Amino acid sequence: MIVFPNCKINLGLYITGKRADGFHDLETVFYPLPVTDALEVIAPGTLQFTGSGIPVPGDAADNLCLKAFQLLQQDFPQLQPVNIHLHKHIPIGAGLGGGSADAAFMLQLLNTKFQLELSQEQLINYAARLGSDCPFFIVNKPCYATGRGEIMEPVSLDLSGYSFLLVHPGIHVNTGWAFRQITPQAPVRALKETIQLPVSEWKEVISNDFEAPVFAAHPVLAAIKEMMYEGGAIYATMSGSGSAVVGIFPENKIADIRWDASYRVFKVS
Repeated sequence: MIVFPNCKINLGLYITGKRADGFHDLETVFYPLPVTDALEVIAPGTLQFTGSGIPVPGDAADNLCLKAFQLLQQDFPQLQPVNIHLHKHIPIGAGLGGGSADAAFMLQLLNTKFQLELSQEQLINYAARLGSDCPFFIVNKPCYATGRGEIMEPVSLDLSGYSFLLVHPGIHVNTGWAFRQITPQAPVRALKETIQLPVSEWKEVISNDFEAPVFAAHPVLAAIKEMMYEGGAIYATMSGSGSAVVGIFPENKIADIRWDASYRVFKVS
């Protein structure tokens, strides 16, 4: 059985408080985009994880797909061991949620394949135990998110009349470091309000708190964002804690910008 976990972008991202559990409260809008990995599960198998495409750092035993299987198996010991193969296409450490998507899609795949009959709410609860962004990919529709990102409500946001440009220069931003650079505070205007404004107004009213420290450490990211605006982007932002930069353009009018050959560039129309 094969599924295709997709990425997300953050439209606005504000760090609003530090929690007693060490995490941060945030406010953001998640928006899914069809840049995908490919995840295959074969059962019965020997419970092993293999990968192709972009190398996934770390020990394979710590991969979130494998952890998702083990998490469900704790409650469903009848789950047969499976062979897991992930073809990685979404850039890693880019703020696009690729690892979280893989984990969430793994939960859904197992739910379907083994007929566990878990509800969406139950899947969301399992996903939250794997990572803060994971619950979004169970819903996988535009959401206004608070808490650690796991408290979600639908938001009316249709960007199908626009085209997207994602540029990842290969820089890895450590999320823990990025959070330590932020002094939490509430945004001047609530994101639930500003996200409903025309996209042409977002540049002035919607921002990402991580941009200031990350751009200071990696000026090339600020340059990518500026090049998008010079190329006609209506709105451009860094996604998550970086380092992918996203530009929203008029439909089918993505600028023909000459990027460095080492960059990974995705166009979504």
